Amino acid sequence: MPEPAILVVDDDDFVLDALADDLRPRYEPRYRVLLARTGEAGIEALRELRLRGEPVALVIAAHRMADVTGLELLARSRELSYDARRVLLTAFAEADAAIRASNAAVDHYLLKPWQPPDELLYPALDDLLEAWKANHRTPFGGVRLLGHRWSSRSHELRELLARNHVPYQWIDVEDPEAAPLLESVDAGADDIPLVLLPDGQPLRSPPDDDLLDSLGVHTRPEQQFYDVVIVGGGPAGLAAAVYASSEGLRALLVERKAPGGQAGTSSHIANYPGFPTGIGGGELARRTHDQARAFGTEILVARAVDGLEVNGSGRTILLDDGSRVDCHAVVIATGVAYNQLDAPGARDLTGAGVFYGAAAAEAGLCRGQRVFLLGGGNSAGQAAAYLAEVASSVTLVSLSEVLSENMSHYLVDQLEALPNVEIRLRSTVARCEGGDHLERITIQRVDTGEDETVDTNLLFVFIGAAPHTDWLGRTLVRDDRGYIITGRDARQTGYLGWPLDRDPFPLETSVPGVLAAGDVRRDSLKRVVAAVGEGGMAVHQLHRYLRTAR
Repeated sequence: MPEPAILVVDDDDFVLDALADDLRPRYEPRYRVLLARTGEAGIEALRELRLRGEPVALVIAAHRMADVTGLELLARSRELSYDARRVLLTAFAEADAAIRASNAAVDHYLLKPWQPPDELLYPALDDLLEAWKANHRTPFGGVRLLGHRWSSRSHELRELLARNHVPYQWIDVEDPEAAPLLESVDAGADDIPLVLLPDGQPLRSPPDDDLLDSLGVHTRPEQQFYDVVIVGGGPAGLAAAVYASSEGLRALLVERKAPGGQAGTSSHIANYPGFPTGIGGGELARRTHDQARAFGTEILVARAVDGLEVNGSGRTILLDDGSRVDCHAVVIATGVAYNQLDAPGARDLTGAGVFYGAAAAEAGLCRGQRVFLLGGGNSAGQAAAYLAEVASSVTLVSLSEVLSENMSHYLVDQLEALPNVEIRLRSTVARCEGGDHLERITIQRVDTGEDETVDTNLLFVFIGAAPHTDWLGRTLVRDDRGYIITGRDARQTGYLGWPLDRDPFPLETSVPGVLAAGDVRRDSLKRVVAAVGEGGMAVHQLHRYLRTAR
């Protein structure tokens, strides 16, 4: 297999050759730098690379070309090389127009001139190439997952591997290549889903922690005591981990699924500061996860927390494997989970056509399909725009009178401009039907009761959310919906009584030294950037607590 390609497309020979002169000394021979001198030549090059099965890591296209615009070429590149990273090359005078025109097909924009390259070229491209390597799935070797396309457990394992950034190859058991693999390890129906490790060892219907342990992913704590235990690996928890470890605290982060939380399943976050072309939730989670680990945070995944104990000035976290971890303080950042669709048939078909959230793991199922989404918030809008790039049609079903009730203005404009997106307002999904997978849904108008049954194999649900706090019991104060109460309200409503003379810090709960950050906290702003901010604030308040508690 040849080295991955970096394809550069520009019809200005001077610019193209200058860029090649800067790229080749930096990236060859790890990558092949290929040049195309027209937009059509660039598209043809992508077609040939796809036919030969050769990977494309990066596509750089000039914004203005005589035959094909850079945005058009990058959109086409998504069809021809799905996981390649895409860069729009534009002049400074056109930068504003280029950014406004950018969409999910663009990962970064690069200004001409890019001198000096050590500052204006290489850092951005290095970052994109690292992101590509982290998500690229090689067609041979590595981990292979064999399962049924519509199996909920197969879906769970695919999401587990993808969100923990484990490269793997998915093989449907109905594909011809599956039979010899199953025969080679004497696997039967009870062994599905089956995971084949790189050394050929089979794992038959493995539990999450057994699979991740076999792959060297951390699932058990290395120490008995930490300065702080952070429960939850979403944006708030990861931000708290970065700041805690960077300031010298011994930090343990415990995440029951995979880093990123609900935001990690978001296909495209367009309004996160610092990313003018947007960033995928999974990519943002990967970067912050790697940053936290670089500072020294210990991160456990596939490990749930079952309880919290208060022992004088100490705090103890109870893990689902029966182990206990002691610490000075706790940051709870468990976030929220999508509500389940309360419609006949939905529960039985979860993971078999009915999905909650929409991550990259499901994009392959949607190619050329008729896809439906239920929800009216930003997560639903981001997923609809993302899936519209691969699906034949996308229908967004929402209870809202108008989309702008709960969705950001930029997303509303984006959806209304997409020709293959249909929006149905004041409607819901009243029924899901099918055998071993979803085959049809019934859409009902909530004001008239009118309903319509439509054929589809794919429904993505984004209907509100509930906090994951049942494990806390009566240890600290929560409201009637389960959200954690913090700050002065925690003192005033605490049924256990606030034991200190001072008021709780703004993010502190009714138990001193236990803080809450992000969506799990009552009255929090349900935005990724707000969760990140609260994660950082929690560490600042944690330091104040530790100074007074010791």
